[in-house]
Amino acid sequence: MPSLGRGGADASDRLAGLSDGELARRFPKLEGALSHALDRRRTLRLLALALASGGLKGCDPGTPDRGFVSAVRAAEGVVPGVPNIYATAHVRDGYAEGILVTHQMGRPIKIEGNPAHPGSRGGTDVMAQALIHDFYDPDRAIGPLHHGMPASWQDLTGAMQRMRSTVMAPRRPDGIRSGTGLRILTGTVTSPTMGRAITQVMEAYPGAIWHQWDAIGRQQVRQGGMLAYGQAVSVLPDLTQADVVLALDSDLLDSAPGHLAFARDFAMRRNPVRGTMNRLYAVEATPSLTGVAADHRFIASPVMLDEVIGRLSAGLLQDEAPSGGPEWLGPVMRDLRVHRGRAFIHLGPDHPPEVHATVHAMNEALGGRGRVFDVLEPPEYRTPSPADDLSTLMEDMENGRVQALLIVDVNPVHQVPRLAAALRHVPTSITLADRPHETAVATNWHVPLAHGMEDWGDARGHDGTVALIQPQAMPLYGGMNGLAALHACVGLPLRPAIDMVRATWRDLLPNQRDWHDALATGVIAGTACRSIDASLHPAASRVASPASFPRNAAQPVLLLRPDPYLWDGRGANNPWLQELPRPLSKVVWDNPLLIPPDLARDMKLRNGDVVTLSQGQARARLPVWIQPGQASGCVVGLLGWGRRHAGETGDDVGTDLYPFRDAPGPLRIEVAKETAIPVACTEHHATIIGTAPSEIARHGTLEQFRDNPAFLAGKQEPDASLYRRPPDGPVAWGMSIDLNACIGCNACVTACQVENNIPVVGRDEVLRQREMHWLRIDRFHEGTLDAPDTFFQPMLCMHCEQAPCETVCPVGATTHDSEGLNVMVYNRCIGTKFCSNNCPYKVRRFNYFAFAQHENRPAISRNPDVSVRTRGVMEKCTFCVQRIAQARIATDRDGVAEQVVTACQAACPTRAISFGDIHDPAAEVTRHKASPLSYAALPEQGTHPRVTYEGRIRNRNPDIGS
Repeated sequence: MPSLGRGGADASDRLAGLSDGELARRFPKLEGALSHALDRRRTLRLLALALASGGLKGCDPGTPDRGFVSAVRAAEGVVPGVPNIYATAHVRDGYAEGILVTHQMGRPIKIEGNPAHPGSRGGTDVMAQALIHDFYDPDRAIGPLHHGMPASWQDLTGAMQRMRSTVMAPRRPDGIRSGTGLRILTGTVTSPTMGRAITQVMEAYPGAIWHQWDAIGRQQVRQGGMLAYGQAVSVLPDLTQADVVLALDSDLLDSAPGHLAFARDFAMRRNPVRGTMNRLYAVEATPSLTGVAADHRFIASPVMLDEVIGRLSAGLLQDEAPSGGPEWLGPVMRDLRVHRGRAFIHLGPDHPPEVHATVHAMNEALGGRGRVFDVLEPPEYRTPSPADDLSTLMEDMENGRVQALLIVDVNPVHQVPRLAAALRHVPTSITLADRPHETAVATNWHVPLAHGMEDWGDARGHDGTVALIQPQAMPLYGGMNGLAALHACVGLPLRPAIDMVRATWRDLLPNQRDWHDALATGVIAGTACRSIDASLHPAASRVASPASFPRNAAQPVLLLRPDPYLWDGRGANNPWLQELPRPLSKVVWDNPLLIPPDLARDMKLRNGDVVTLSQGQARARLPVWIQPGQASGCVVGLLGWGRRHAGETGDDVGTDLYPFRDAPGPLRIEVAKETAIPVACTEHHATIIGTAPSEIARHGTLEQFRDNPAFLAGKQEPDASLYRRPPDGPVAWGMSIDLNACIGCNACVTACQVENNIPVVGRDEVLRQREMHWLRIDRFHEGTLDAPDTFFQPMLCMHCEQAPCETVCPVGATTHDSEGLNVMVYNRCIGTKFCSNNCPYKVRRFNYFAFAQHENRPAISRNPDVSVRTRGVMEKCTFCVQRIAQARIATDRDGVAEQVVTACQAACPTRAISFGDIHDPAAEVTRHKASPLSYAALPEQGTHPRVTYEGRIRNRNPDIGS
């Protein structure tokens, strides 16, 4: 047994006399901690448990100390087995997405989208689904740290008092403390209450300066709006009204503020059976979800994209005839002009403000304002000076002009390495964050904040609508309220956070009834940003010239993009996000350099080969991964990896590429001599062999559909059978998936994992093809590697009426029920894996080890309605049978039929999944199955699956070749 260190000798002797089994039984938490070597992180955590008490913590009026006793009766409103649902919001990059949190016996276990919030429309993304793991993460901060070592709250209080007595001492005759030398650094702020709190600090200390830092770089979008309209604006598209959309290096459907609502609006016009289709063009250097969803995807290097924008602006702003450039540019420009008033252009964030201003001018020239887009007041609260960004702050720090720095809930040290050195010039630096990270370690003090699900607050969505954030539990690890911590640091009077939020909305919510209704719905009605009558600035109409953003076409270009799931690094300690296959590369647990196929051929590189990247002083060694459809001469690195202070899961995973962000000079790529590194990838796992991808994920064009609406039906299931025993229950459960709406975002996969207690297995086990996800998103390429067509298809248990897995199970562990569900009896399963071998869809997972026992999460975070499987059994999708049982109980109790919504169906932002009773003619799933586009995968197998698909239709421009 590892030594317990100094002190507690008697306890150590008693523990040393216990066997491992007895230790695990009597002290499960302690045994788990001592089963590993006591490294620095674990030692600090144990010490902080003893030190984190009293002092400033007691000053937080929102979390009073209480003496808890066992409940003889259940708490009010808590009924065992009956879930409670509360509305709140998930804040991403400052913008709110409305969510509903499901509780079982008072503990949050699942997140769904809030249909009442315009930013989510009932859907969620992967990060919102993974919030449950972040909430229960045992690596969260549990006490204040001083220079990385545990400290008491009293010590922190004394340090703050000394800071205020020096930095904020009175310097004016009227006694107002100027605060000269005080700086506050935040991310994007849309919270009206946080905005008021910062304003109060600035009023109390007029010499203080507020800086903002956007890790993703969306400040270029905001600056582009300022250049275009001469004032701060927000441009809000309405894709339900757009007949033609041109996406230039766009993140419209996957990560832009409001992307859930945009994806929903876009998908509403993608199925020709239910209305007219829109048309989407995508021009990009590396594949994206927006590009895969497009009717036409054009591959353009950064240099070529600059040229396209220049020629496009010349044609739309000065009516120049298209000349030169790619051959598809002319037809695209004509299509935009033909659909004047119903056309929209969207540009991604990785472009200079001048280019964004030009795109705004082109949209105005297309006449879509008031129909396909509107110009609104911005939802963000901005610093008084646009120049008060991180660069200005670092310059002032290096020149000794900063005496005290307060960093609020951002991690800039990981993203800007220069800041760590600049912090050495600041006498007092304090980080407010809910978990230790690179910035918290680099500053003098780290003040632990409560998690967003433990705190009161508010935040605006992409359209300005305010979402109320209400705590879902008392702080699990004792963090402070963010608003209270901000006031405490600068000595302002402390007030409960709920009082500050209510004070912000006293006029709109004057009485308790209004406040109650707003909390119940999660939004405050009538708070969306207003349209403004801002005229286009004349300078915005200048034609965008490639000379204004020059690039050297002869040199390779490194594009740095946030990881789709870890984002800027904030999700690094979440194993659900680490093990979720990236939509296009299918890589997990790593961020290899994505290279185009032609570069792989020229340099004779294969997947996993190691290269050395160098640019200026930045240098990195990492494996490569060939990305079909990526522009020639362009390599892509995913940010958010290579964390040094993320937690037990996220430390030292992948390669940190942030040093390349501002590195000067040309990029060099050299083949390293070391052997290849195995990269965990699920691309060829559970492969359906012997069938062409076009037969599995069927697709066609709008012209083909108009000629013959049922042209995708293709081969049908054979009627001949030795026996056919269709289920005869009162309900026939079935599912339909619309491939026109699926954008491959993987929200459904994570929702299934959370709902069904599916464990992560780790990188090594994924390399052995042992991942456990019950639902996967297959990605198919057609055509050449250099310019393929890409298609997504969700694949889960088909719940076949003639299930081949059932006939080969020697113990009857997999069987059929009367309602058509293919069910698993785990207690019978002996792990022969015959059923998996006999499944033509390859959707069964074998539990090789007791993965759930080794997860870095407490047991109380799991869904109590779903059993936690042990090793040696087969797992698969159950159509969320626990939700079916809950609905059946509710129907029997209330006498009203309860609709069943599966976890994947609820999470999908585009409503691509429908589920229900296929014998009910009024059910949505029945209507989808009656579509002429409906088909069953692998019909020749004669399995009669309950899951069917609607084939994908693309609205291609006939003037553009295939």
